[in-house]
Amino acid sequence: MKSGKLLLIAFIFVCFSNLNAQKISLERIDPPFWWAGMVHGQLQLMVHGEQISTTHPVIDYPGIKLTQVITVESPNYLFLNLQLSDTVQAGKFVIDFYKKKRKAASYTYELKTRDRRPGRHAGFDNSDVIYLLMPDRFANGDTANDNAPGMLEQADHNNPLGRHGGDIRGIADHLDYLSDLGVTALWINPLLENNMPKQSYHGYAITDYYRIDPRFGTNDDYKRLVETAHKKGLKIIQDMVANHCGTGYYWNNDLPSTDWYNQWPEFTRSNYRVAVQSDPNASPADHDKMVKGWFDYSMADLNQHNPLLAEFLIQNTIWWIEYSGIDGIRQDTYPYPYKDFMARWMQRILKEYPDFNVVGEVWLDYPAVTAYWLDNTTNADGYRSYLTNVFDFPLATAIARAFNEPEGWSTGMMRLYELQSQDFLYSDPMRLVTFADNHDGDRFFTKMQEDFRRFTMGMIFLMTTRGIPQLYYGGEILMTGKEHEGHGYIRKDFPGGWPGDTRNAFTEEGRTEEQQEAFAFMRRLLQWRKSSKAVQYGKLVQYLPENGVYVYFRHFEGETVMVVLNNLQQNREIDLSRFASDLEGYTRGRSVLTRQSFEKLDKLYIPAKSGLVIELEK
Repeated sequence: MKSGKLLLIAFIFVCFSNLNAQKISLERIDPPFWWAGMVHGQLQLMVHGEQISTTHPVIDYPGIKLTQVITVESPNYLFLNLQLSDTVQAGKFVIDFYKKKRKAASYTYELKTRDRRPGRHAGFDNSDVIYLLMPDRFANGDTANDNAPGMLEQADHNNPLGRHGGDIRGIADHLDYLSDLGVTALWINPLLENNMPKQSYHGYAITDYYRIDPRFGTNDDYKRLVETAHKKGLKIIQDMVANHCGTGYYWNNDLPSTDWYNQWPEFTRSNYRVAVQSDPNASPADHDKMVKGWFDYSMADLNQHNPLLAEFLIQNTIWWIEYSGIDGIRQDTYPYPYKDFMARWMQRILKEYPDFNVVGEVWLDYPAVTAYWLDNTTNADGYRSYLTNVFDFPLATAIARAFNEPEGWSTGMMRLYELQSQDFLYSDPMRLVTFADNHDGDRFFTKMQEDFRRFTMGMIFLMTTRGIPQLYYGGEILMTGKEHEGHGYIRKDFPGGWPGDTRNAFTEEGRTEEQQEAFAFMRRLLQWRKSSKAVQYGKLVQYLPENGVYVYFRHFEGETVMVVLNNLQQNREIDLSRFASDLEGYTRGRSVLTRQSFEKLDKLYIPAKSGLVIELEK
């Protein structure tokens, strides 16, 4: 009888053991592939699958050594640290996962050959004009992908906060339009998967860091877009998010470890006070709420002080650079993650791609705080960001006010002068990305009270002052929208981008008379800027505004451009003797916008509320 019971217990034990063995699965490995010949010789693989931590991985491939296997709190993850030799060859190899002596799972991993074509990752600089577009709202090139299997939110073209169907093909279809306009680089709001139940159109709640959202296209579609853009002389800047991810990420309900997210006893928002990151007097409580607080209910705050997550984010960035051939990155909410991590992230990028550019979103109106984040070695606390570029939010605020208010001691044109008089704070003010509007605020034509004269003055200033200018899609055709009415109203569809649109503003025939005037004006200005080294790289010399007139010069290797802005409601005649030192050696000039000749440089007539851009001639 006892022997019978023992046999039954043994049988149950064997069955239970087999059942456990069957539960082992291998669902994904990130990164999905890598490259031989990277400067950084270590690779971390994040393995996900049911009970995968109970297995023992084995790799047998020349030039690859599995140096560490890391288990975490969840049994459904393994992290494998690999050392890649300098001589490792591209090829495929098998990773076997053993449960005791039985092979429980296998994965064929690939090391690809790096694409080392010269100029593949061109970076961006002062010769560029960046065009920001929101892919869901720019153009719908493929209506078949408006909805996709497994995606929670369906297309709703009538909902300002819904998905409208814009996609990668829509962007590709209009590259010639963008090239003709005169822009040279495209900053595209995030294209990665956002499988969230609502408001997923904006792209900032990522649910798969390695996958293009199928409603935009595929990874291959994105890579082809970059390649096609390059052939047309256009660069691509990818929008990335290191601070948070969407709560729809597959790991959300089974985190590798409890510290994968910054956790609170109850939902806690960030205080959004970016200044605490550089404030030498900031309280630890305020700092923690800024860095660890969540951006929104749907956006889980990532803990970059978890070394495994930190490496995941760094490798993901490098993966997209190498895979797609992009020319730059715009990093969302740059000061919100731990700043020591962001410095390390930048160093790793520059280690692989020394000429690469990253522009960080630092949304503050103070040059001193903005300057803290632009790469420098002079911060009092010793912090160095290594960030190559930063957005000039202070200048954007000044532009919005300057052309709308009466001239005064510190108002009107003085706002532009005084703001740029603080350029000494920056390690290199030429690396600032300047703009008048973007996807998070009122559109520029709306800011200018829909006054065409103010619009042209603002654009002249943006395109001729120091820095790298950025436009927001539709600005060239005077699209309007107020942020306080809802983000959907500052992110409207570009007219003509959808089948059935009554007019097509991508064409001259589809624009109103005023829109065509604006487009033609912007095209002349941008196409000229492509050839003006003085405006791209020249030294800025500005004169104190007098009686509402602001004059500045750009000088570069014998080439000089003079800019005159009259912010008054009256015409002005200006005595140019005040500017003799900058006019020395020049005898005449020509208007960039009207081709009017100035045969003498003694006096200048400028109409009310207008701007002049003059190429000086000897």
